[in-house]
Amino acid sequence: MSSSDTRCGKGAFSDSGPRVTAAARIWPFAVILTSLAVTSACASREELIARSAAVPPGVNLSGQWVLRKADEASVRRIDEAATNAVGGNDEIVPAVRSNDVFNQDRRARGSLVYVFLETGKSLKITQTNEGLFVSFDRSVVEEYRFGEKREINVGAISADRVSGWEDDAYVIETLDRNGAKLTERYRLQDNGAALVRSVAIFSGGRQQLAIAQVFEKANR
Repeated sequence: MSSSDTRCGKGAFSDSGPRVTAAARIWPFAVILTSLAVTSACASREELIARSAAVPPGVNLSGQWVLRKADEASVRRIDEAATNAVGGNDEIVPAVRSNDVFNQDRRARGSLVYVFLETGKSLKITQTNEGLFVSFDRSVVEEYRFGEKREINVGAISADRVSGWEDDAYVIETLDRNGAKLTERYRLQDNGAALVRSVAIFSGGRQQLAIAQVFEKANR
């Protein structure tokens, strides 16, 4: 006789016949409630949609880019918005990015989506036939594969990611386990002399941040 049989009232007998305990009566309802909770949680989780792996004709994001002076305040705005993106449900994580003051703050306060958000005053992009290599302020190089859909990790923290092309923009979406989503878009403007990076953060069904940074090509 298994323990599950006993809990379901199939194995508890007395001399006068089957005896259903109080625990056995409660157990089926607990199973139903647990199943409903799991189903509800799964139904509410967003599913990221894969992007195109086909590079638009004539589009190459490669270059050394420098943030325009007028947009330098956006670095702090992104920092503050990302910290609040999951409604204060922060986890302490080590600093894993560049060594400037902005990124050192991560030692004390890093949310799940914050861990995957990069920014800085300089940006280097290398575009290959298969993907992009992106680095802010000569720090950690992030690799994005055209059309990818995968799980990514920073230490013990994981998230879902898709990236690829949408029209003439490269789009990266990262969804953490709390449902906070980071969306980044890179596209050229001014005949390739400038690069616009759009950053958006969504949490709790609301957009927490929408900001654009304009980078100019260095050493033109």
